[in-house]
Amino acid sequence: MPDNRPIICPDNDSLIKQALQRFVTHYTQALNDHGLFHVALSGGSTPESLYRALVTHVSAQAIAWNKVHIWFGDERMVAPDHRDSNYRMSRHALLDHIAIPRSNIHPIPTDCDDFTNCAKRYADTLDSLLPLTKDAVPVFDLVLLGIGPDGHTASLFPDTDILMEYELPVAAVYVKEKDSWRISLTYPVLNHARQLLVLVSGAGKRQVIHDLFSDNATGNHYPVANIRPSGQMEWLIDSEAAQGL
Repeated sequence: MPDNRPIICPDNDSLIKQALQRFVTHYTQALNDHGLFHVALSGGSTPESLYRALVTHVSAQAIAWNKVHIWFGDERMVAPDHRDSNYRMSRHALLDHIAIPRSNIHPIPTDCDDFTNCAKRYADTLDSLLPLTKDAVPVFDLVLLGIGPDGHTASLFPDTDILMEYELPVAAVYVKEKDSWRISLTYPVLNHARQLLVLVSGAGKRQVIHDLFSDNATGNHYPVANIRPSGQMEWLIDSEAAQGL
């Protein structure tokens, strides 16, 4: 189970407000520490609301987007303009509306016949632009995550080979239940991020949250429960998902 207790928000609007505050805080810390902010975005409707808030909310107006590098935690193997693309969602919600250099946006490539080649290309880009640990693991300032009812996060799904990947920072994975190939950051990268922020909303997540955070938690079969962060991992959960805790 996660080491820290979640922050329970009364509703989704409150969750987004708190997530926005943390985004700005981690941005400011990163700029003070090393002059750039490397953040990996997540797919999903809750992060999408955060991205829209980053465009409109007054607290985000001070962000110097030319100091921000945008990355992605995972991606479906679809074209960049496909409706299922996380890049497309983030572009429509955020990237098209801010003054960020195109060179600071790093979509996961999806144009490979061999999906492992796309994963390697993304890993090479991470290695060339992010700081690395002594073991050559890329280090993000912030990784945004969600979870599914099955406990997956990014594209780390139950019973998939990627859960055993502790050498490559990025890997391709076939998700049988979704009948789709995906590319995802792996546990080593998540474990070495300076900050992980998990956003959880909706009644459909109630069981997994109960299993992860109840006193008798048995959540080790959930992929998200196997993250062992060296940095900070914070959970923002709305009241619907947290009901029963």
